[in-house]
Amino acid sequence: MTDLSRQRVIVTGGAGFIGCALAERLAAKAEKWVVVDSLHPQVHQVQERPAALVEAAELIVGDVTDPAVWETVLAEIEPTVVIHLAAETGTAQSLNEATRHAHVNVVGTTVMLDALSARGIVPERFLLSSSRAVYGEGAWEKSSGEVYYPGQRSHAQFEAGQWDFPDAKPLASRAAVTVPAPTSVYGSTKLAQEHVLSAWVNARDTTLTTLRLQNVYGPGQSLSNPYTGIVSLFSQLAQRGESIPIYEDGLITRDFVYIDDVADAFVAALALPAEEASIVGDVGSGVGTTIMQLAEAIAAYHQAPAPHITGKYRDGDVRHAECTIDDTLRMLDWEPRWPVDRGVAGLQSWIAEQTAR
Repeated sequence: MTDLSRQRVIVTGGAGFIGCALAERLAAKAEKWVVVDSLHPQVHQVQERPAALVEAAELIVGDVTDPAVWETVLAEIEPTVVIHLAAETGTAQSLNEATRHAHVNVVGTTVMLDALSARGIVPERFLLSSSRAVYGEGAWEKSSGEVYYPGQRSHAQFEAGQWDFPDAKPLASRAAVTVPAPTSVYGSTKLAQEHVLSAWVNARDTTLTTLRLQNVYGPGQSLSNPYTGIVSLFSQLAQRGESIPIYEDGLITRDFVYIDDVADAFVAALALPAEEASIVGDVGSGVGTTIMQLAEAIAAYHQAPAPHITGKYRDGDVRHAECTIDDTLRMLDWEPRWPVDRGVAGLQSWIAEQTAR
């Protein structure tokens, strides 16, 4: 798909963090770019069009789970491309608000597909924003060389301070190899999204590109959402001169990927010709960073007190989450350009601007 000027695009959840970054790059190039977003107050403090959403993007405020919203949307546009970003994303929150996450992430997807089916619309391309949460703890390798899937850590392990699985090391996730085994309701609903969309698309001979995102951060991320991500949270604590609290022993590992790199991956995915577009790819920096390393870098930037270990833990949290991006580098004309130190510095500057305002 090289000529976006002939494409009519619907972006669900497109007024959010990733949606605004993507619209900035592509909305003006498309024949039509329509954003469907509920402007949920957990993400949008003010229920009005975000300043970061470029004028070329038309905004329809509505919930993807509401069939009436889709009646309005599909009367406005017959999409050739659907970019599905709409989702409830709080990993820990999902354990206590399972219905909400399942309703938006799964039912929202099926309501959208039913609306397309009712009108006989088969878009040429679907692009799904999935998550590293589908892997759960992923695969680990024992000292004997055996690869196994340990599953979710138990309360007994947590209470004993046994943060890692014994006699084993974690393996970086890779879509072509790692078996999805989510340990949160959120991860389960994202995997369900993948399955539902795949079934619908395969039955209609169209294409689905799935990008499993690691921990996305950067300018534009909601600073009011308590589930928005630890990079923004840590940054705000350090900016106020507070010591950053660290769960477990500080050696939890994540792959932090900057928003610009994520948006560029979506652009590259949309550029794929149809015959190469049915892929599942991991989008991250390809480098694991411990939570302590991240916190120390942010604290040093603000000259804040050193981070402190609390020994606390979160149910459903995985110990190590990072990915191998070699396959994605081969499939897409893309590579990450923002190492964590540069990305963290860029975020601090943006947060300072927002605070000043």
